Amino acid sequence: MTLDTAGPVALTGPLPDIRLITVDMDGTLLDEDHRVPPSLWSLLPELRERGVLFCPASGRQHATLVAQLAPVARDLVVIAENGSYVARGGQEISSTTIDRRVVHDVVDRVRRLAAAGVGAGAVVCGKRSAYLETPDPRVRAEADRYYARLEHVDDLLAVDDDVLKVAVFDAGSAADTTEPALASLRTSHQVVVSGAHWVDVMARDVHKGTAVQTVQRLHGITRSQTLAFGDYLNDLQMLDAAEHSVAMANAHPQVLARARYRAPSNREDGVVRTIRAALGL
Repeated sequence: MTLDTAGPVALTGPLPDIRLITVDMDGTLLDEDHRVPPSLWSLLPELRERGVLFCPASGRQHATLVAQLAPVARDLVVIAENGSYVARGGQEISSTTIDRRVVHDVVDRVRRLAAAGVGAGAVVCGKRSAYLETPDPRVRAEADRYYARLEHVDDLLAVDDDVLKVAVFDAGSAADTTEPALASLRTSHQVVVSGAHWVDVMARDVHKGTAVQTVQRLHGITRSQTLAFGDYLNDLQMLDAAEHSVAMANAHPQVLARARYRAPSNREDGVVRTIRAALGL
């Protein structure tokens, strides 16, 4: 994506009294191959010594985030499923589920899209596992990438789990095709374009921002003590929950317009480099 150079400024100097750092994963912390940058492992002990809480905040499944951050996961507060699930050390802090009727409505709409030739498939994201029914290899490949716990089922309508969200993959453009097909659900739920090929349907008042506010309340941390990094539309409320909001250089234009600061791209280890600058490390 080619971006205008106008917008938020680089964060080059230390910030006072940072106690919470919230970081999106894909397109933000993770590199172009969806890997954790090696520089993170040496940074985390320094943050702990300073009493700074590091909190990954992702649309990804909790089990996936724990697997990615396995060496340190038990020490972290993890915001998963775009804020629908928050846990620390494997213990749930908060969760918000959606009604089964809405789950069935989304699944039916996605089935109709697929029948019309759209390369779309729904992933029902429960507390115990994620569930997928489509035989489409494009959808299966993407779901396998993002969900460490994934069950392939014959009928999503028969899934018996507490559902946190329904994620819909579109092999084309999610914003052009899948999102319009789900847009009418916004009267009662959130419909969020979380990536070029993904749309998430969640409870109305749940997003990464509300999850960050929960973490702030539990730990006595203020908005002015919070530093947040993001790159896509599902990060907007998280950035709003932090006085020190940072958009990646590769971010969506709306994210760049919303953030206070700009970091080098995820291909350039922008998160770790900017944290070190912000804390004077």
